[in-house]
Amino acid sequence: MAEATRPLPSLKELDTRPFWEATKGKQLRYQKCDACGTVVWHPRGHCTGCTNGTLSWHTASGNGTLYSYSVVRQSYHPFFRTLVPYAIAWVDLDEGPRVLSNIVGVGDPTTDLACGQRVKLTWEEHEELSIPLFTPA
Repeated sequence: MAEATRPLPSLKELDTRPFWEATKGKQLRYQKCDACGTVVWHPRGHCTGCTNGTLSWHTASGNGTLYSYSVVRQSYHPFFRTLVPYAIAWVDLDEGPRVLSNIVGVGDPTTDLACGQRVKLTWEEHEELSIPLFTPA
């Protein structure tokens, strides 16, 4: 029986393709509006502040703060079933965006995590892209 693999995003989606292509080089990219300065997350074709269509890409440091999290204790997906318990978390990047990811590298996510905790970026590498994950700093 084949080993279960993580579901991966499609590189065909035009708005998010530059983000996922940058992950191959281990760059966590976000957009910022050139007209009003709004930080835009998730990648898209227009500003969520002023609706201007001129957005530029920036690279995050990968440092952030754990805003909130939930511990998954049961999963029906074959890949994630092998990881339980695991943490799904909202991370406030130092540059402004709040991103959804997993916290890895903890012994027990039910006791080793706390809101306000500093985290740093780590990567799960795949052939065409890498998945941004976070670990305690």
